[in-house]
Amino acid sequence: MRMPKAPLDPAALDQLFLGARSYGVWRDAVVSDALIRQLYELARWGPTATNTCPARFVFVRSSVAKERLKRHLFPGNVDKTMSAPCCVIVAQDMRFAEVLPQLFPSRDLSAVFAGKDELVAETAFRNASLQGAYLMLSARALGLDCGPMSGFNTETLNKDFFPDGRWRANFLCNIGYGDSSGLFPRNPRLAFEQACLEI
Repeated sequence: MRMPKAPLDPAALDQLFLGARSYGVWRDAVVSDALIRQLYELARWGPTATNTCPARFVFVRSSVAKERLKRHLFPGNVDKTMSAPCCVIVAQDMRFAEVLPQLFPSRDLSAVFAGKDELVAETAFRNASLQGAYLMLSARALGLDCGPMSGFNTETLNKDFFPDGRWRANFLCNIGYGDSSGLFPRNPRLAFEQACLEI
């Protein structure tokens, strides 16, 4: 029988949650190819419904790609994204079921999603959102900072980056090494009694 795991130490909890912030100002430090690969290798192990894994990640780093992305950003997100070493477009693959034989080989799940557009859309959005959160936690675990955001024109971004309609943007997340001088005072969160029920 497997022994219970020990909790993470306070420093790790602080890095992942308690002291972690959403950054909008970035230090001039490169996020390497190797680190991006390591980031995905961690994030991909997070659970999704029937292992659908619908998230797809576009790592926007070159100046050309950033200028392309810039056209779709709301004004308040332009400077923070252009200065970030990397902006990840977290998208969902609307034809994720096509790779389910690879991801769930013990059972053919194709029929579960075939012709069910509403179920496909719901499954893709929910689970890609989860995977985007796993990506953020993986980034923090590797010493990176994150700046997730939804301030962009989804329609024009999708037409530009995903013209065949297979992938659809969910949210954006800048990653890099944050500059704490650009942080605002942290906003409060709901107390347990406001957000939770015990039944």
